[in-house]
Amino acid sequence: MCGRFVLIESLRAMQNLFGYRIPAGFDERILDMGNRYNIAPTQPIAVVDAGLDGVRHVRLVRWGLIPAWTKDAKTQSLLFNARSETAADKPSFRTAMRHRRCLVPASGFYEWRRMGSTKMPYYIRPRDGSTMAFAGITETWLGSEGSEIDTGAILTTSANRLMTMLHDRMPVILAPGDWDEWLDCGNRRPRDVSHLMRPAADDLLEAIPVSERANSVANDDEALIAPLAEPLTIDAEKAEVKQTPDPDDEPPAQGSLF
Repeated sequence: MCGRFVLIESLRAMQNLFGYRIPAGFDERILDMGNRYNIAPTQPIAVVDAGLDGVRHVRLVRWGLIPAWTKDAKTQSLLFNARSETAADKPSFRTAMRHRRCLVPASGFYEWRRMGSTKMPYYIRPRDGSTMAFAGITETWLGSEGSEIDTGAILTTSANRLMTMLHDRMPVILAPGDWDEWLDCGNRRPRDVSHLMRPAADDLLEAIPVSERANSVANDDEALIAPLAEPLTIDAEKAEVKQTPDPDDEPPAQGSLF
């Protein structure tokens, strides 16, 4: 799963990497907003999508998808993750999977495992320090009184060998060479991109033990991702996990949607 993540690049800095256009009227202050070290559901996240012309655009959505058919958004469960294996068939995600796939830029994400009575956070990031793109979907919810909320969810898949130390799920991480294919909703149906929704390569990531301050969404600073010990990695030659996992656990409780 993916219940918290980090983005330490501004939207302006990522423009060359993702090749998106800035929409007319986009608040210039948002382009250079500060680094975010503890992004949680209900907060705004940046997503990159493509129109029928194939041109990429960036925009902000609320993390936690609200299906378009929902009558009362306040009673809707917080759908911040969608299982990639079933998203194309689930009523909550089916239309978004067909028509509104997106990329969610991220520098890394958190996962937890239980250490006695404590939940120990790990910061998972690419070993080369690059910015990732999670596979995402978006939906616009229209209220009966005319309100409009752009929302989104991150797709998850089964864990790779590194992540099985912490959890049995992980976000779908798309390689740059697959971005165009994923975003091409006009020509590619969900079944045509199902092969992209796979676990990341075993040696792509490292898992760094970090401060328990990451457990609280109130904390959002660089110290959250400072290593407390050597990262967990996969031994590339022996293809063996270097440490034995504790039982899977859920992240600390999130806030409500409103």
